[in-house]
Amino acid sequence: MIQLIVSIMLYFVIFFGIAFILNMLLRQTWLMSFLYPFVVIIIVDNISTLEYFTNTGESFNQLGAKITSLEVADVLILASGLIGTIVSGIVIKFLRKNGYQMF
Repeated sequence: MIQLIVSIMLYFVIFFGIAFILNMLLRQTWLMSFLYPFVVIIIVDNISTLEYFTNTGESFNQLGAKITSLEVADVLILASGLIGTIVSGIVIKFLRKNGYQMF
């Protein structure tokens, strides 16, 4: 249980930080939130990215099986990363609205 709580906080903080830095550098507020599903696919699957182009049908079937076999704890951890990217976008919007031009 402790590991789950630490993992949730860790994913939230890591993806909040990554999204915040990308927002500052690229000035695209919601970029990381849109890229996050691809990050989840990279984390979940054990398939080479090239396989999605060379063996499309089987690769997506394996990906679907992997995603549907995720445990509740895994879904919570991955969802906390998505929430971190969304909160980062909200914080950036708030900072820009309040006059912080560097953001």
